[in-house]
Formats: sequence, C-alpha cells, structure tokens
Amino acid sequence: MVLAATGKTGRRVAASLGSLARPASRSSETRFDWSDLDTWKPALEGVTGVYLVPGDDPEAVASFVSLAVESGVTRFVQLSMRSVPDDDPFEAPVRASGVDWTILRPVWFMQNFSEDMFLPMILAGEAALPTGDGVHPFIDVQDIADVAVAALTGDGHAGQVYELTGPDALSFPDAFARIAAASGRAVRFSDVPAPAFTATLVDLGYPEDIASLVTVLLTNIRDGREAHLSDGVRRVLGRAPRTFADYVKAAEPTWAATA
Repeated sequence: MVLAATGKTGRRVAASLGSLARPASRSSETRFDWSDLDTWKPALEGVTGVYLVPGDDPEAVASFVSLAVESGVTRFVQLSMRSVPDDDPFEAPVRASGVDWTILRPVWFMQNFSEDMFLPMILAGEAALPTGDGVHPFIDVQDIADVAVAALTGDGHAGQVYELTGPDALSFPDAFARIAAASGRAVRFSDVPAPAFTATLVDLGYPEDIASLVTVLLTNIRDGREAHLSDGVRRVLGRAPRTFADYVKAAEPTWAATA
C-alpha cells in the first residue's frame, strides 16, 4: 500500500511499482484518511508492505502501525526528513514494530520549485526567503521514489536509515538563476528575516506551527546546517542522484506552460 498516493513521492512510488501498488489517499480508489479510522482496515486488507507517509499526529501513526502489523504487514518504508533525532515520535512506531522497516530521510525536494511552495514565487518573479546565500543539496523526488521501491521490493534494507540528498549543494539564488536561464523567467531573490517570513506564511493561511517549522528548516540552510551531502541514493541504487540541471531540464515545460 502506498500512502499519500497523490502526493509528490507517493504518486511516483505507485507509478514505479505498477501493478504491485495499492495507491491509497483520500481521493484514491482505495480510500485512506488519517482522520477516519474506518478507512484504515479495509485499505490494509491483503497488504504485506507499506510506503508510509505519516500524518501530523504521532499517536495516529502508532495506532496505524499496530493495526498494519496485526493485518499482516511485514515491511514498512517510511518517509521522514533529514535532521530529525533518532527518537523522533513519528519514526518510533515503525522502529518498534517488530517487522522489517526502512526510514528515508530526504532533504528539500527539487520539485518544490515546480509543484509546490516556490512555484508561485517563480511565477511572480519575486522570491523572499530567510536563507541568505546558504547552500542545500536539493534532491529529485524520483530518486526518493526509486529508493523507496528498492527498499519495498528488495533485500538488505531492513533496519536502515537512508539520508537522501542530491549530488551537490547550491543556494536559493543560484537555483532561481538556473531556472531563469532555462525558462526565461527572471526571479529576483531577497533575503528576509525569519520572523517576517513566518508572518507571511501565516498570512497565506499556514497554521502557526507549520509556518514556524518551515521557517526553522529554511534558516537552517542559512546557517549552513544543511549543506553536507549524504550517500543514501548511491548506497541503495548504485548510482549518483539526479542533478539540479537534470531536474531543471525536465521541469522547464512546467514554467513555460504557465507563462
């Protein structure tokens, strides 16, 4: 079962698994809703492996993992994020499940520039972020999906925590410049204080806790805490991760199509 099957990673995992996948989300044929416990057991029927994208409640994750194991699940591959502690409450239930588990800890997605929060900035030609010139090794979501599929279907990944990054680190100004060069969309970058950025997110409708978390993750880049590379993609797939140039080439029609 692939949770969050309409999301950035989930839909790619489901597509790569093909007929092996049971896509599950609030809008999929197999309905799954973290807030509706009645959807859990039917979605798990006959399932032996789960690509787990947690909701926002660690207690719900714990209850789901327990039910999944009772239902016959013998393998979890969980999407997490880099820099969380090993006692992270969202990871803890999977670690304590008693079955095979693998945890993926990726960095910021390249696809955030074409499918998510940075796309409106590109379309507006203005990007105001609290990152300064700090660099970050953005990862292509397809690499995350490829690692997830390998861990779901292959051997040797039980008990492993894979940090997943791209092959090099670049700053947000550099990223926007590369996108501008490929798409013709000039983007003016400005560095903003963290409190101002949090306030902007709240004004846009983000819950305060989420706005604060996003701000912390971005200021970590400014502070140089997220510049280091990790070898998880190569360890699992035996190849280098996709580059930002690869991503820009593939995503360029998205920016052009919305011109």
